[in-house]
Amino acid sequence: MAVILAYGSPALGHLYPMAALLRELAGRGHRIHLRTLAAEVDAMRAIGIQAEAVDPRIEAIAGHDQLERNAFGVLKATIDVLCRRAVLEVDDLRLAMTSVAPDVVIVDANCWGAMSTAEASHVGWLVFSPFTPYLRSRAAPPFGPGLRPLPGLAGTVRDAQVRPLVSFLFDRRIVPRVNDLRAKLGVPTVKSVDALMRRAPLLLAVGGEPFEYPHPDWGDSVHFIGACDFEPTPSEVPGWLAAIDRPIVLVSTSSIPQADARLGRIALQALATEPVHVVATFPAGVPRLAPALNATVCRFVNHGAVLDRAICAITHGGMGTTVKALNRGVPVCAVPFARDQAEVARRVEVSRSGTRLPSRRLTAVRLRAAVRDTAAMADGARRVAAGFAATGGVARGADLIEQRLLPGALPRGFLPSGRGGAAADAG
Repeated sequence: MAVILAYGSPALGHLYPMAALLRELAGRGHRIHLRTLAAEVDAMRAIGIQAEAVDPRIEAIAGHDQLERNAFGVLKATIDVLCRRAVLEVDDLRLAMTSVAPDVVIVDANCWGAMSTAEASHVGWLVFSPFTPYLRSRAAPPFGPGLRPLPGLAGTVRDAQVRPLVSFLFDRRIVPRVNDLRAKLGVPTVKSVDALMRRAPLLLAVGGEPFEYPHPDWGDSVHFIGACDFEPTPSEVPGWLAAIDRPIVLVSTSSIPQADARLGRIALQALATEPVHVVATFPAGVPRLAPALNATVCRFVNHGAVLDRAICAITHGGMGTTVKALNRGVPVCAVPFARDQAEVARRVEVSRSGTRLPSRRLTAVRLRAAVRDTAAMADGARRVAAGFAATGGVARGADLIEQRLLPGALPRGFLPSGRGGAAADAG
């Protein structure tokens, strides 16, 4: 069995999907080591993963999305945070690799310094992306603005016009800073974030069609592995939840502070007279709210236990909660604010697994109407759930790691007699 070291961005929304894959690998007998946010070390150890905290200086570099005036401000601040963290990740991962001596290194897609360090180490490595990866595709709009796919010549022209702007916003701010540390590590510099991601021999990402758009030009190093659904504790049903006798609507806001507290506030107002019970979670901190007779408000709750009884989930467009709901066939009303949330919300809309309501249009009247529409879209959510299952999930991800990266793995494209040709390993 192998020693596997995972290096994660210090964020719950990144840790939990990765933990689903790590738990699968641990169940196969591999020895798993993890570097993650300090507050979750004990929880990871409880499931059999040898976890330690990342360098505290990394976690101390945090954005303040809630203070930014718009999505562009959030983007600029987020890129600055990740680039500053990247510098510290180099020595942090080096120390972890010296301590653990891994056979394989799994790196979070937002850890650009750790990715470059893993590449320089000549140990087998891969990228795990808890969101749709930053990869270009001729078959889909440029990632970022949340554009609707547009077929034909009109789409080709629009996307060609938008790509330079997206590249300017992402690459101009990221690439020079990443290349500075890559040059010091002795690995090739890159011309784009797309090129950085493609340095990985293998990239595993949360998602799958029909939630995700088809990407026939991404090649066989990129694989979606379903919802990567993970709960740190079993889905025990709290007594107060078991006592609810109405249909449940989950409202979920971001675990990273952003200006989305008003989503919860407006949701309670919008649904106050509806024949439902609202369970609203505010992991970044519960704000002051007007009381609602048909609502339960808390900072944390086991989302799985709530979603097992929900008819709809209202999310901020975060990939984690959105995918967790869809994986259970629960349709989603996505209200995006910033980061990758516009892309997530658009995929909800295009896959007809729920509705999309831009935050700038968020009112109680519009949200109430959107929730009513969303609750009737369970068929679309179930199609998405079936698509996630069809990827093979974390079991497929673990297979790919074992087949392609572990010492003694077979050469790419070679399979023993009786198992078919190279296409048999194309996921």
